[in-house]
Amino acid sequence: MAGREKGIQSRQREETVARILAAAERVFADCGYGGGSISRIAAEAGVPKSNVVYYFETKAQLYRQVVSGIFETWRAAADRIRPGSEPLEALADYIDVKLELARARPHGSRVWANEIIQGAPMVQDYLETELKAWTEDRIAVIELWIAEGRLRPVSPRHLLYAIWAATQHYADFARQIETLNGGQALDGAQWDAARAAVKDLLLEGLRPR
Repeated sequence: MAGREKGIQSRQREETVARILAAAERVFADCGYGGGSISRIAAEAGVPKSNVVYYFETKAQLYRQVVSGIFETWRAAADRIRPGSEPLEALADYIDVKLELARARPHGSRVWANEIIQGAPMVQDYLETELKAWTEDRIAVIELWIAEGRLRPVSPRHLLYAIWAATQHYADFARQIETLNGGQALDGAQWDAARAAVKDLLLEGLRPR
Protein backbone atom coordinates (compact mmCIF):
# COMPACT_ATOMS: atom_id res chain seq x y z
CA MET A 1 0.00 0.00 0.00
CA ALA A 2 2.86 2.33 0.89
CA GLY A 3 4.46 1.70 -2.50
CA ARG A 4 1.22 2.57 -4.28
CA GLU A 5 0.89 5.81 -2.28
CA LYS A 6 4.46 6.76 -3.15
CA GLY A 7 3.71 6.12 -6.80
CA ILE A 8 0.66 8.35 -6.67
CA GLN A 9 2.61 11.07 -4.86
CA SER A 10 5.38 10.83 -7.45
CA ARG A 11 2.93 11.23 -10.34
CA GLN A 12 1.25 14.14 -8.59
CA ARG A 13 4.62 15.79 -8.09
CA GLU A 14 5.53 15.32 -11.77
CA GLU A 15 2.17 16.71 -12.86
CA THR A 16 2.53 19.75 -10.60
CA VAL A 17 6.05 20.48 -11.78
CA ALA A 18 4.94 20.12 -15.41
CA ARG A 19 2.04 22.54 -14.82
CA ILE A 20 4.35 25.06 -13.18
CA LEU A 21 6.91 24.85 -16.01
CA ALA A 22 4.22 25.19 -18.69
CA ALA A 23 2.72 28.18 -16.89
CA ALA A 24 6.14 29.77 -16.41
CA GLU A 25 6.86 29.35 -20.11
CA ARG A 26 3.67 31.22 -21.00
CA VAL A 27 4.21 33.97 -18.42
CA PHE A 28 7.86 34.55 -19.29
CA ALA A 29 6.94 34.66 -22.98
CA ASP A 30 4.30 37.32 -22.36
CA CYS A 31 5.94 39.33 -19.57
CA GLY A 32 9.66 38.65 -19.82
CA TYR A 33 11.83 37.64 -16.88
CA GLY A 34 11.32 40.93 -15.05
CA GLY A 35 7.55 40.89 -15.28
CA GLY A 36 7.11 37.17 -14.75
CA SER A 37 6.54 37.06 -11.01
CA ILE A 38 6.20 33.87 -9.00
CA SER A 39 2.69 34.98 -8.00
CA ARG A 40 1.67 35.39 -11.63
CA ILE A 41 3.11 32.00 -12.53
CA ALA A 42 1.32 30.33 -9.61
CA ALA A 43 -1.98 31.88 -10.69
CA GLU A 44 -1.42 30.76 -14.29
CA ALA A 45 -0.63 27.22 -13.11
CA GLY A 46 -3.59 27.14 -10.71
CA VAL A 47 -1.45 26.25 -7.71
CA PRO A 48 -0.56 28.09 -4.48
CA LYS A 49 2.55 30.28 -4.62
CA SER A 50 4.06 28.09 -1.91
CA ASN A 51 3.96 25.13 -4.30
CA VAL A 52 6.03 26.99 -6.87
CA VAL A 53 8.59 28.01 -4.24
CA TYR A 54 8.69 24.45 -2.91
CA TYR A 55 9.81 23.07 -6.27
CA PHE A 56 11.78 26.10 -7.44
CA GLU A 57 13.42 28.11 -4.68
CA THR A 58 13.98 31.22 -6.83
CA LYS A 59 12.53 32.75 -9.97
CA ALA A 60 15.99 32.55 -11.56
CA GLN A 61 16.08 28.79 -10.97
CA LEU A 62 12.63 28.39 -12.52
CA TYR A 63 13.55 30.56 -15.49
CA ARG A 64 16.72 28.60 -16.19
CA GLN A 65 14.73 25.36 -16.00
CA VAL A 66 12.31 26.73 -18.58
CA VAL A 67 15.11 27.80 -20.91
CA SER A 68 16.90 24.48 -20.43
CA GLY A 69 13.71 22.61 -21.31
CA ILE A 70 13.28 24.64 -24.49
CA PHE A 71 16.83 23.92 -25.56
CA GLU A 72 16.56 20.21 -24.80
CA THR A 73 13.39 20.01 -26.91
CA TRP A 74 15.14 21.70 -29.82
CA ARG A 75 18.20 19.50 -29.37
CA ALA A 76 16.05 16.37 -29.57
CA ALA A 77 14.54 17.70 -32.80
CA ALA A 78 17.97 17.44 -34.43
CA ASP A 79 18.66 13.83 -33.38
CA ARG A 80 18.72 12.66 -37.01
CA ILE A 81 21.50 15.07 -37.95
CA ARG A 82 24.20 12.44 -37.56
CA PRO A 83 26.80 10.98 -39.95
CA GLY A 84 24.87 7.90 -41.09
CA SER A 85 21.66 9.74 -41.97
CA GLU A 86 20.61 10.76 -45.47
CA PRO A 87 21.35 14.52 -45.39
CA LEU A 88 18.28 15.98 -47.09
CA GLU A 89 15.92 13.63 -45.25
CA ALA A 90 17.53 14.43 -41.89
CA LEU A 91 17.39 18.18 -42.49
CA ALA A 92 13.78 17.92 -43.73
CA ASP A 93 12.83 16.04 -40.56
CA TYR A 94 14.56 18.71 -38.47
CA ILE A 95 12.59 21.46 -40.22
CA ASP A 96 9.35 19.51 -39.79
CA VAL A 97 9.87 19.11 -36.05
CA LYS A 98 11.00 22.72 -35.56
CA LEU A 99 7.91 24.01 -37.36
CA GLU A 100 5.66 21.71 -35.34
CA LEU A 101 7.23 23.09 -32.16
CA ALA A 102 6.62 26.61 -33.45
CA ARG A 103 2.96 25.67 -33.95
CA ALA A 104 2.38 23.69 -30.76
CA ARG A 105 4.79 25.41 -28.35
CA PRO A 106 5.22 29.02 -29.50
CA HIS A 107 5.74 30.44 -26.01
CA GLY A 108 8.98 28.51 -25.60
CA SER A 109 10.43 30.04 -28.74
CA ARG A 110 9.41 33.52 -27.57
CA VAL A 111 11.06 33.03 -24.18
CA TRP A 112 14.30 32.12 -25.93
CA ALA A 113 14.03 35.01 -28.42
CA ASN A 114 13.32 37.56 -25.68
CA GLU A 115 16.27 36.36 -23.65
CA ILE A 116 18.67 36.61 -26.61
CA ILE A 117 17.34 40.04 -27.65
CA GLN A 118 18.08 41.30 -24.13
CA GLY A 119 21.67 40.09 -24.46
CA ALA A 120 21.19 36.74 -22.68
CA PRO A 121 21.59 38.22 -19.17
CA MET A 122 20.40 35.03 -17.47
CA VAL A 123 21.77 32.29 -19.72
CA GLN A 124 24.96 33.56 -21.36
CA ASP A 125 26.90 30.76 -19.68
CA TYR A 126 24.44 28.27 -21.18
CA LEU A 127 25.01 29.70 -24.66
CA GLU A 128 28.77 29.47 -24.25
CA THR A 129 28.67 25.82 -23.17
CA GLU A 130 25.58 23.81 -24.16
CA LEU A 131 24.54 25.73 -27.27
CA LYS A 132 28.08 26.18 -28.58
CA ALA A 133 28.97 22.50 -28.15
CA TRP A 134 25.69 21.35 -29.76
CA THR A 135 26.15 23.71 -32.72
CA GLU A 136 29.75 22.66 -33.33
CA ASP A 137 28.70 19.00 -33.31
CA ARG A 138 26.00 19.66 -35.94
CA ILE A 139 28.42 21.69 -38.04
CA ALA A 140 30.88 18.78 -38.00
CA VAL A 141 28.19 16.41 -39.31
CA ILE A 142 27.19 18.76 -42.12
CA GLU A 143 30.84 19.29 -43.05
CA LEU A 144 31.21 15.49 -43.26
CA TRP A 145 28.20 15.25 -45.57
CA ILE A 146 29.72 17.94 -47.80
CA ALA A 147 33.12 16.20 -47.83
CA GLU A 148 31.39 12.96 -48.87
CA GLY A 149 29.74 14.78 -51.77
CA ARG A 150 26.25 14.28 -50.35
CA LEU A 151 25.53 18.01 -50.04
CA ARG A 152 26.57 20.99 -52.14
CA PRO A 153 29.33 22.99 -50.40
CA VAL A 154 27.66 25.62 -48.21
CA SER A 155 28.37 27.20 -44.84
CA PRO A 156 27.03 24.73 -42.25
CA ARG A 157 26.82 27.46 -39.65
CA HIS A 158 24.71 29.75 -41.81
CA LEU A 159 22.56 26.84 -42.93
CA LEU A 160 21.66 26.21 -39.29
CA TYR A 161 21.03 29.92 -38.73
CA ALA A 162 18.71 29.97 -41.76
CA ILE A 163 16.75 26.96 -40.48
CA TRP A 164 16.38 28.54 -37.04
CA ALA A 165 15.27 31.85 -38.51
CA ALA A 166 12.77 30.31 -40.92
CA THR A 167 11.15 27.95 -38.42
CA GLN A 168 11.14 30.06 -35.26
CA HIS A 169 9.73 33.01 -37.20
CA TYR A 170 6.34 31.30 -37.13
CA ALA A 171 6.34 31.42 -33.32
CA ASP A 172 8.20 34.64 -32.59
CA PHE A 173 6.25 36.67 -35.17
CA ALA A 174 2.92 34.87 -34.91
CA ARG A 175 1.00 38.13 -34.55
CA GLN A 176 2.49 39.44 -37.78
CA ILE A 177 1.68 36.22 -39.61
CA GLU A 178 -1.89 36.22 -38.29
CA THR A 179 -2.37 39.84 -39.37
CA LEU A 180 -1.13 39.05 -42.86
CA ASN A 181 -3.42 36.01 -42.87
CA GLY A 182 -6.57 38.07 -42.50
CA GLY A 183 -6.43 38.14 -38.72
CA GLN A 184 -6.56 34.35 -38.44
CA ALA A 185 -4.03 31.86 -37.13
CA LEU A 186 -2.73 29.43 -39.74
CA ASP A 187 -4.98 26.40 -40.12
CA GLY A 188 -3.77 22.85 -40.68
CA ALA A 189 -3.57 23.15 -44.46
CA GLN A 190 -1.64 26.40 -44.18
CA TRP A 191 0.85 24.84 -41.79
CA ASP A 192 1.34 22.00 -44.26
CA ALA A 193 1.95 24.56 -47.01
CA ALA A 194 4.41 26.42 -44.79
CA ARG A 195 6.38 23.22 -44.11
CA ALA A 196 6.55 22.38 -47.81
CA ALA A 197 7.60 25.93 -48.74
CA VAL A 198 10.30 26.23 -46.08
CA LYS A 199 11.81 22.86 -46.99
CA ASP A 200 11.74 23.71 -50.69
CA LEU A 201 13.41 27.08 -50.14
CA LEU A 202 16.08 25.81 -47.77
CA LEU A 203 16.88 22.34 -49.07
CA GLU A 204 16.61 22.32 -52.85
CA GLY A 205 19.75 24.39 -53.16
CA LEU A 206 21.71 21.84 -51.14
CA ARG A 207 21.52 19.02 -53.67
CA PRO A 208 24.93 18.11 -55.12
CA ARG A 209 25.47 19.54 -58.59
